[in-house]
Amino acid sequence: MGLALVALAAIAFVPLWQRHSGYSARLPAPLPNARPAPMPPAQAAWSTPLSKQCAVNDRALVARLKAQREGHASNLKRVQIDPSNYAQRAAHDAFGNPLSATPTLVVLHETVFGLQSALNTFIKHNPRDADQVSYHLLIGENGDAVEALHPRFRAYGAGYSAFDGEWAVLNPELPGSINNFALHLSLETPLDGENNASGHSGYSSAQYDSLAVVLADWMKRYHIPKERITTHRHVDLGAERADPRSFNWQALQQRLAALGMLC
Repeated sequence: MGLALVALAAIAFVPLWQRHSGYSARLPAPLPNARPAPMPPAQAAWSTPLSKQCAVNDRALVARLKAQREGHASNLKRVQIDPSNYAQRAAHDAFGNPLSATPTLVVLHETVFGLQSALNTFIKHNPRDADQVSYHLLIGENGDAVEALHPRFRAYGAGYSAFDGEWAVLNPELPGSINNFALHLSLETPLDGENNASGHSGYSSAQYDSLAVVLADWMKRYHIPKERITTHRHVDLGAERADPRSFNWQALQQRLAALGMLC
């Protein structure tokens, strides 16, 4: 009976989308004396701009992305960031409840300033919690993909945040965030967007190509559905973030469809 209760408790912490998706999440058992964690405040539900699409007539696009996908692993650039700006994915929250160490959500960002400026921040030692920040991957204006942190680690890409009723509270004195189950990807902002304006000229075709290739890899590797590709603006509970500004969802739609990820 005790083992059955533990099993049921573990299942209770599996998000509903996973329970009905055919994907089996592996969770550790709750810690002794585990108690319910606080729920995030109410927020608007996310409705993905991506839709089902099984055919793309642009053969040149399909061929280009197929070639880029085949060379993705060898072309991916990597940098080593300071350990103050990331952590291991936690196996339990601050209340002893089990957490999945597998990422289940992708959050899109923009750098606001140049890609190198963001990397300089990640490389720097930041002892203050408020200064600690990182993304897993960044994509420059020329389409170059730079991995700053392997997906097995927890990036500090969002602070006070939640997604459709989900967050992880890792410090009982602080509100929760989506970082423990999120992958953070940032697009380099064009020069005319290095400000607080509501929009800018947008991202390059090369950036959307690389973005689609990276997302296709993550979606396949971690069983992430299109409905769980979202924005920093949506997950931010403080209503302070607007990124990625001027994002073209149709450009991403066509590229993910060309890679067979939306059928």
